[in-house]
Amino acid sequence: MTSRVALVTGGAGGIGREVCVALAADDRRVAVADINTEGAEETAEMIRAQGGEALVVTMDITDSDSVIQGCLMVADEMGPVEILVNVAGWDRFAKFLDTDEELWDLLIEINYKGVLRTTHACLPAMVAGGWGRIVNIASDAGRVGSSLEAVYSGAKGAVIAFSKTIAREVARSGVTVNSVCPGPTDTALLASAADSAANPERMLGALEGAVPMKRLGQPSDIAPAVVYFASEGSAFTTGQTVSVSGGLTMAG
Repeated sequence: MTSRVALVTGGAGGIGREVCVALAADDRRVAVADINTEGAEETAEMIRAQGGEALVVTMDITDSDSVIQGCLMVADEMGPVEILVNVAGWDRFAKFLDTDEELWDLLIEINYKGVLRTTHACLPAMVAGGWGRIVNIASDAGRVGSSLEAVYSGAKGAVIAFSKTIAREVARSGVTVNSVCPGPTDTALLASAADSAANPERMLGALEGAVPMKRLGQPSDIAPAVVYFASEGSAFTTGQTVSVSGGLTMAG
């Protein structure tokens, strides 16, 4: 059987890069999508160096045309997207009363509507083909809230609810939809978000101290959960939300 085609947004670095590499190691052909083309190419070269197949797709998930054109490019070069992993995201730490509508719109466009756009573009082919996996990277902030991340938390909570709803709508079509919720993870995104806080080092120390394992997550900690949800073996698992956070969130 031909290895399945996976499209990963935010593949230029951090969690997205680790997900791309892990999927390639699991015999997936990987389309590395990101607005950062140079970083996406570095990820693709890592995959190729290990004998995998990778395609770089310049994609802006805040632009519907960019998403559609990127998905068409993948279909032309590799075949229809069978696995969609939405990793791309952005945040800035700030008290809600210190934010404005311009920031709200940006956070929602990237963290929530980006997922809507890619899902809307990729889901029809999955349903038509009778097989598909959608894995959305949400956040523990979307499950329990997080100080200084009000709109980000709301957007990630929306991703979780959206994932469950789509999982119900396509449950009989061979397509599964699940969410992975990282806790505080050592990425450039976290460092950038912390830089907007009054005391970045104190902020990061507090995040680390809140985790029962007393460390920040690493991008490589997140990828295995994605690989499972993207696998053939996860066929009877849908609408689920799993935290990979060192015990920060323990759902009953």
